[in-house]
Amino acid sequence: MAPTDTTLPDLALSRSSLDRVALERRRPEVLTELLDDPRTRVAEVRGDRMRVAAADDDVLHLVLRAPEPEDHTRLGLHLGRDGEGTAYVGVVTQWDDPEPGGDGPDPADDGWLTLRQAGEALATRDAGVFTTALALANWHGTHRFCPRCGAPTQPTQAGWVRRCEREGSEHYPRTDPAVIMSVVDPDGRLLLGRGAHWPEGRFSVLAGFVEPGESFEAAVAREVAEEVGVAVDGARYLGNQPWPFPSSVMIGFEATTRQTELTIDPVEMAEARWVSREEYRDLLRSGAIRTPSGISIAKRIIEHWLGQTVESVIEPGDSMRPGTARAL
Repeated sequence: MAPTDTTLPDLALSRSSLDRVALERRRPEVLTELLDDPRTRVAEVRGDRMRVAAADDDVLHLVLRAPEPEDHTRLGLHLGRDGEGTAYVGVVTQWDDPEPGGDGPDPADDGWLTLRQAGEALATRDAGVFTTALALANWHGTHRFCPRCGAPTQPTQAGWVRRCEREGSEHYPRTDPAVIMSVVDPDGRLLLGRGAHWPEGRFSVLAGFVEPGESFEAAVAREVAEEVGVAVDGARYLGNQPWPFPSSVMIGFEATTRQTELTIDPVEMAEARWVSREEYRDLLRSGAIRTPSGISIAKRIIEHWLGQTVESVIEPGDSMRPGTARAL
């Protein structure tokens, strides 16, 4: 699917500038060498958080450090090299202090933020580092045992493969594709849905996982038919972004339909509704509807249909796009 004039640029989690140097990962000693090199930049993942700081350019940057001896005992992830050849390694640790809401300090007070909190305002390189490191950390956390025989697996190839200790089979990071789509009727109205377990006022465009043997376009048609009983006429590609919560990639589309009568699946949907652009603006201004988060492609798909940013509706004259710390 080639980019077109209608594709969505600069999606928050699709930004990356590192060369992943896949061939370099094959050397068994590569992580040891990198963690012995003080020039290596280490990006520490604690739980689902990384440490960030704001710079003079009003953009968030990851707080990177030199390797320390303890990194050799931690899960290491060779994330790639920048244009100057500097290597970036993710290391995965856990929290020593209680989580927010417990008896200890809130990690956010010391700059430790989740990707949902920081992703929209991160610099390009750091958005790619955080997204990749989190996706790999999530995969390692749930694939410690071989799916073929149940024996323990160990990380290899610089954190990009796990190998079964018993039979030697290799297992690779999993990414689950999901489609997400606007559906527009002949009057230009957008279809919005509220998930069965979502709070009042939270609406988004429809989405769902791609099934085995299914194309992306077929998944769009099936998901819309299943969730709201509407047949779409076709689907046009808009863009895609990784979504490491825990291991997806979201493929965005815009679809049209001539049907407007909705038959809602109560298992999946609490409610669904058609809205015109003016109705959506009024709902935003009144606070009666909440838009998806800034890092989500869902928000960008809605803005693509709306013809302006959500922020410029709520605060006229504000055309803010992802990439500034104020967007958090």
